[in-house]
Amino acid sequence: MTTFGDYNAVRKDIAALLHQPAYDDGSAGPVLVRLAWHSSGTYDAETDTGGSNGAGMRYEAEGGDPANAGLQHARVFLEPVKQKHDWITYADLWTLAGVVAVKEMGGPEIDWKAGRTDFVDDSNLPPRGRLPDGAQGAAHIRWIFNRMGFNDQEIVALSGAHNLGRCHKDRSGFHGAWVPQPTRFSNSYFKLMLSEEWREKTLDNGVRQFVHYDEDLEEELMMLPTDIALIHDAKFRPWVEVYAKDKQRFFADFAKVFAKLIELGIRRDQSGRVVNGDNVRGGYHAAPKKSQRPGRPEEVDRYGEAEPLREENREFRARL
Repeated sequence: MTTFGDYNAVRKDIAALLHQPAYDDGSAGPVLVRLAWHSSGTYDAETDTGGSNGAGMRYEAEGGDPANAGLQHARVFLEPVKQKHDWITYADLWTLAGVVAVKEMGGPEIDWKAGRTDFVDDSNLPPRGRLPDGAQGAAHIRWIFNRMGFNDQEIVALSGAHNLGRCHKDRSGFHGAWVPQPTRFSNSYFKLMLSEEWREKTLDNGVRQFVHYDEDLEEELMMLPTDIALIHDAKFRPWVEVYAKDKQRFFADFAKVFAKLIELGIRRDQSGRVVNGDNVRGGYHAAPKKSQRPGRPEEVDRYGEAEPLREENREFRARL
């Protein structure tokens, strides 16, 4: 137990867990950024549904979405923080973790505000299909991001999150890292997209991506079809060029748009207090720490963990 509202203590504990030698490239940072991204990116401006309130991935209906495959690892990494600071909501913890991870990996300081609540059930979860499909093109990108309220410049800036992490065949179907240093925030993603030749490749699972062999690394880097679409679209490409040339401009724009992303679906009054219906009715409701006991296939309910995650999660819990 720690003092209620001591978010600086939470930040320190998030930063301390980023070093994970046995996970991917030795860091939990990229997957924590993805968790913050996906927990917010379900927002629909027209219906004012989805967004960062609620921590819906605690429930199978959202957590089991194929678009969220692999994010169980991020949630498991954060469980010791939740156990220590049990007053914080999962919705606040997940978004704060993304902000801390970006900064710790050399990225910009991103504005973050507390106050998100945790849903008490899954009745308010958004439908599946609102997150980006990396196999698509420019029209799909605009459809996904315009729905959330982002313009072309913001779309390209947010895509810069692909400076971090890598894809996995057993999650998205794609394979590989975008950049040579996937645990260091930079504008390399944009530079490489423009400077290198990207060859189309079909993986053995039938998934199509674009690749470039880095001779110095002796590693094949990759881009998604949605990444390559940015340089073939007349309105997206100029922003790719801006960010490839100007790292500071990219950092500043990314900080603004990521702060906007994690506030999607949140309504605040002039004092900054969240005034969403669930928050007003239930206050700052922090769901209890997730049970250590996984669920069974025949017993997957709104509070349980699906059996298919059991084996994957066991090895990560053992390290924490």
